[in-house]
Amino acid sequence: MSAGLMHGVTDTVTSAGARAGTAVVTTMVSDSHTWNLVFLQLLIEELGYEVINLGPCTPDKVLVDACRETAPDLVVVSSVNGHGHQDGLRVIEALRACGELASTPVIIGGKLGVAGQQSEAAIGALLSAGFDAVFDDASTTLTEFTRFVGALPAAARAVERTEVVA
Repeated sequence: MSAGLMHGVTDTVTSAGARAGTAVVTTMVSDSHTWNLVFLQLLIEELGYEVINLGPCTPDKVLVDACRETAPDLVVVSSVNGHGHQDGLRVIEALRACGELASTPVIIGGKLGVAGQQSEAAIGALLSAGFDAVFDDASTTLTEFTRFVGALPAAARAVERTEVVA
């Protein structure tokens, strides 16, 4: 495990009794907020994931290196400062450029812009760039986020990843 990673594990498991996998939770380099990451960590742990919380102001290289090292089943990028759209496009390009992370579910959410709700075009640009889901805090709910994360098939991803590594 790289220095500086915060690693949280709870005894919470999925309803089937197995862990859903590992999730990396992070902000982007321009975002110094911490409380959102703590909330996300606790929420995702309740959904059965082991969470690696990279903390605030995470440089792109640190995120990519942490994901390459841990091979997470999910990456959650959070933004509070309103630069999420701008920074997110750069971050997803770096993550998707790594072959081993090409199929890892990556989602972004929070305050993605400084002008309030993101347009359909702005959200579409994030999806086209490689995010699997976008949760703009002005137009989506926590229920939609938990439904999406809860519906990810952990077992199938583990098999795919094993085949790529071998």
